[in-house]
Amino acid sequence: MPQTHIRFDWAIKKLLRNKANYGVLAGFLSELLGKQIKIQSILEGESNQQTEDDKLNRVDILAENDQGELILIEVQNSTEQDYFHRMLYGTSRLITDFLEKGEPYGKIKKVYSVNVVYFSLGQGEDYIYKGILDFRGLHLEDRLGLSINQQKLFNIQEVYEIFPEYYVIKVNNFNEVAKTPLDEWIYFLKKSQIKEEFTAQGLAEAKENLLVDSLSEAERANYLRFMENRRYEISLIESSRSEGRLEGIEEGKQQEKMNIARTLKQKGTELDIITEVTGLSREEIEKL
Repeated sequence: MPQTHIRFDWAIKKLLRNKANYGVLAGFLSELLGKQIKIQSILEGESNQQTEDDKLNRVDILAENDQGELILIEVQNSTEQDYFHRMLYGTSRLITDFLEKGEPYGKIKKVYSVNVVYFSLGQGEDYIYKGILDFRGLHLEDRLGLSINQQKLFNIQEVYEIFPEYYVIKVNNFNEVAKTPLDEWIYFLKKSQIKEEFTAQGLAEAKENLLVDSLSEAERANYLRFMENRRYEISLIESSRSEGRLEGIEEGKQQEKMNIARTLKQKGTELDIITEVTGLSREEIEKL
């Protein structure tokens, strides 16, 4: 039985900011983005914020790789209806905050927005989604690309490489069958376990550095308190869902009775008979 490790959402706030654990983060991002990522530094987004209550304070990790690109990583447990808007806000703020005054637009940093969500975000059955910008002609349906000069000037091949890229990992949609190295990471995100046969980049470091037993006594107490709070939140969510399902069933039954009563009334059936058949009161039937 694999050991249970520290949950990623706690680790990302407490442990993965440490330089000693950059390998864990770099491994995860390398598997996700499909290219080798080396973490240059973890940026404290607060340094370029205007106020203490700035929404960017909610960012879990803001990393810069050795190419000068920015990688925004957020983990969200609770449902947020405007989460897509939050993703847009995060990348927009980074683009403006990290462009020095007077610098040309060509100096804008590439931004990757990586979102690990443990709730049902939008509609979609897959567990990993990637979003990039693609310009298409309305008439000719051709793709708008870079000129040769632009490709040489900015050292890129495609327009989408300029714009933010979005990744959404819907952890709960994963069926726990790890077929690829990236799947091994998703398995860890969902189960907090790393199987012996896993070979994905960064998981060896995670296996060694993210053990609950490696925490100090104070950290372990905080972590256990965090886990207890998560269990309580999940319990509340499940309870509300159950209540909602029951309410939905009752509403459906009531609507069905109303439809039957309306049909019988239109056919001239006596109220007493409609009442007996549907269980509705005379007052309810008369209002139909």
